[in-house]
Amino acid sequence: LLLLLLLQVLASCLWLGHGEVVTSLQSSCPQFFFWQTPPNAALTPQNPAWICQRYGNKYHFATLYDRDQRIPVYSAYLYQPGSGSRPNTWLVEPQLVNLSLPEDMNTEGYVLDVLKVNENILRNSQAVSEDYDHLTGYHRGHLNPCSNNNNINSTMATFTLTNVVPQHASLNMGQWKRYETHTMRNMTRNCVTTYVVVGAVPGYNSTPNRRVNIPSHIWSSACCQLNNNKMKAWGVIAENNRNAVQELSLGQLENRLTQLYGNGQVYLFNNLCPR
Repeated sequence: LLLLLLLQVLASCLWLGHGEVVTSLQSSCPQFFFWQTPPNAALTPQNPAWICQRYGNKYHFATLYDRDQRIPVYSAYLYQPGSGSRPNTWLVEPQLVNLSLPEDMNTEGYVLDVLKVNENILRNSQAVSEDYDHLTGYHRGHLNPCSNNNNINSTMATFTLTNVVPQHASLNMGQWKRYETHTMRNMTRNCVTTYVVVGAVPGYNSTPNRRVNIPSHIWSSACCQLNNNKMKAWGVIAENNRNAVQELSLGQLENRLTQLYGNGQVYLFNNLCPR
């Protein structure tokens, strides 16, 4: 029995060191999900990558990435707003190229020049900065926004291109920004811990170079544990070509996403979160 326990501990240690592109968010970085329960398989694309977003030798949030569309399906994080400065450096995920590469996200220059990754191979594995440099009318819209993180490393970690989608500029700087900064702060009053899952519905359009999908909708959901041991949950959704955010119950959002994704009933959180 003792030998079996030692083998189990050894196996878990080896797995935890394996890296950020993993086979299961639930087993590798479950701390970003309420009751360690990620959204169900109704959101999983045909060619997925599960990423425990790692920077500075630490996991900061979790992402389900669509390799074909080169955008995240969702990012999940703990709401811990801060006032840190906004970075101006964009990062990529070496392990989307090859699992043998380092686990921490890094700059494109580092991946190309130091890790000696072929540029075409990097571009085939994920979105790169060039995909967004001349995208008229759209911004690099964060799913996990830097403003909802409270230290330098966690803020920096949000600047991976696997955490952004082409988001309409007016929405990104308008009502969506208001939701991230003002509405979230008001909604999370009296919350001890708030779990957030933010996602994007793939659209029928792609960027001019046909590499990165332009989502039809951006959505966000939250489940918080109140200081009286009760639960609270909510959701919002926005069409990506309009500067408007619709507030919904969690159940209403899940039903709307079920229609939009067309892959079965969507469940974003453990069933203890009120619908």
